[in-house]
Amino acid sequence: MNVRSSGTGDSTRPVLWKTIILAIAIMVNGALLFRLVWGPQSLVSYRELAAQHTALVKEVEAFDTVNASLSREIRLLQSDEKYVEKMIRQRLNFVRSKEILYLFTDRQDAAGAPPDDGKN
Repeated sequence: MNVRSSGTGDSTRPVLWKTIILAIAIMVNGALLFRLVWGPQSLVSYRELAAQHTALVKEVEAFDTVNASLSREIRLLQSDEKYVEKMIRQRLNFVRSKEILYLFTDRQDAAGAPPDDGKN
C-alpha cells in the first residue's frame, strides 16, 4: 500500500530549500567574482604586477649591459698596459715628457677669448 499525504506544506518545502540554496550559491559566486576582479589578488593587481615585472626585467637587462661593459673595462685595466696609459691620458690629462697638452672648452667666453658683443 502506497499512501501519500496531500499536505500543502510538504510540496513547498523542497522548492523553498532549492530556492534558498540557489540564493546562497548566487551570493557566494558574486563574492568570488568580486574578489576575482577587484580583490587583493585580482586580475587588476595581476596586470599591475605584470607591468612592474616587465619594467624591472628591462631595468635588469640595462644593468647587465652596464655591468658587462664595466667588467670588460676592469679586465682591460688589469691586463692591458696600453689601455691603462690611454685612460690615464684621457681622464687625468697626463702627458709624457716633452709633450704639450692643450685643453679646449666649449664656452665662447673662456679666458683669452674676446667677448661676443654682437658686432662683426
